[in-house]
Amino acid sequence: MAKEEQTKQTQTVAATDAKVSLPPSGFRVVWHEIWKDKISRLAFFVIVLIFLLTFGGSLFLSKGQVTQINILQSYAGWGQDGHLLGTDDGGRDILNLLMMGGRNSILIGLSVTAITEVVGLIIGLVSGYYGGFIDSIIMRVVDFVQILPQMPIIIVLTTTIPNYNAFTLVLLIAMFGWTSTSRYYRSFILSQRGRDYVLASKTSGSSDLKIMFREVLPNITSMIIIDVVLTVAGNIGIETALSFIGYGLPTTTPSLGTLIGFANDPVNVINRPWLWLPATVLLLVISLSINYIGRALQRAGDARQREN
Repeated sequence: MAKEEQTKQTQTVAATDAKVSLPPSGFRVVWHEIWKDKISRLAFFVIVLIFLLTFGGSLFLSKGQVTQINILQSYAGWGQDGHLLGTDDGGRDILNLLMMGGRNSILIGLSVTAITEVVGLIIGLVSGYYGGFIDSIIMRVVDFVQILPQMPIIIVLTTTIPNYNAFTLVLLIAMFGWTSTSRYYRSFILSQRGRDYVLASKTSGSSDLKIMFREVLPNITSMIIIDVVLTVAGNIGIETALSFIGYGLPTTTPSLGTLIGFANDPVNVINRPWLWLPATVLLLVISLSINYIGRALQRAGDARQREN
């Protein structure tokens, strides 16, 4: 009996030691990097707060309610007539427009990122894995798309496409965004294709699809996370820029760009800052917060840069 108890204790200690010696999961590494950096931690909570404000607050609003015109309350200043952030030229509440506009801009950024990441990842994976002639053809196509004037083409298409809407805008931005993503992933795949685990899988008779998606892809997961986070900020900026110059979302759909567009009028810049300043600050905060979170994710992907 004593030997059996001693054996059980030995097994328990061994199991405990094994658990302790296990490497931390990818999520724990990422969270550790965010939490240890005070700025990244603050940026994370700011992004969560913005999501709660835009997505949570817009749940209690309808598009008709937000865009309803009330001329009698036009250009109400900060806190006037019960409007915390004032009203625009049509008497629409700026806070409501900010919540719904922020939600729309973030959704477009996320949607474009989802499309460009999937397309760019698949193309980069195929190009980098096979190399040679296939890689040359794919990269020449990528080069051709990249040299096209993106903004003028999008502007022309927005004015000619019938029934233009947010879904159309997402497709137009994604039509050019996948090229840089494919090049980004191709560079990592090229460094993985000659590794021992890939050669061993080929020797064992595994199919190319299995090697690409079950062997190579998991090894660049950290790079995918980093690129997704940083690309979201860039795509939000593209949508905002297009809406700012009047070629983004339709004028009847609120967005950060349409709110910042009030700054086109010098009178508004000087005398009515409540029209454009809140959206400008929100866009700046979103961009900076995502940038600091992206820096933490980069450290998580590189063991040499991680915080102790």
